[in-house]
Amino acid sequence: MTPGSPDQTYEDVVRGRRSIRGYLDKPVPRELIEEVLSMAMRSPTSMNTQPWHFHVITGEPLDRIRKGNTERILAGEPDSREFRRGHAFEGVHRERQVECAVQLFGAMGIERDNKEKRQDWVLRGFRQFDAPVCVIVTYDRELSDSDDTAFDCGAVTTALVNAAWSRGLGCVINSQGIMQSPVVREHAHIPDDQVIMKAVALGWPDPDFPANSVYTNRKSVDESANFIGFD
Repeated sequence: MTPGSPDQTYEDVVRGRRSIRGYLDKPVPRELIEEVLSMAMRSPTSMNTQPWHFHVITGEPLDRIRKGNTERILAGEPDSREFRRGHAFEGVHRERQVECAVQLFGAMGIERDNKEKRQDWVLRGFRQFDAPVCVIVTYDRELSDSDDTAFDCGAVTTALVNAAWSRGLGCVINSQGIMQSPVVREHAHIPDDQVIMKAVALGWPDPDFPANSVYTNRKSVDESANFIGFD
């Protein structure tokens, strides 16, 4: 079903949504973004702390972030991501990561030995996938030692991408876009009392962009859930 269809059900949104990495060159009205955020912020939080902030960027400020991100990464600047990254994925988690990359590269026609195309794909992430809007998700620094805070921000971000899909907008949750945090902090005017957590690229999906057709495989309920006490 087409995203934004008025007869969508909740199940249609959840099962139909996919990560969008190619966008139309078409602005997104501020009023529509406010509507999406209003729905997303109905997400539950630990003891109603609501630790999140959203820095919604478009136009010239977003272009400056794109430029600064790519210039710094090409110059070899180290990752300055503020939110904990953890160690590199291993085992089955690495296998799923690779499987997703294979699906995307296959859709885009990027051969394994084509370094130029592979690098351009990586740089798209630092450019926020050239989306017309980027939402930077931050949280209050005073809550940095609380795992509940990260859980709550993850929940609201999931709610955001689903709410956007229900209104015809596509998103991709993106870490590359905030790896050069000084650039993001400067041009998004993020105060020091907030920690930069994630970027969400947002805009109107380009129906002709090949990677937008990719649906990643998901674990089954049998693989994920352990039922106890049921007949």
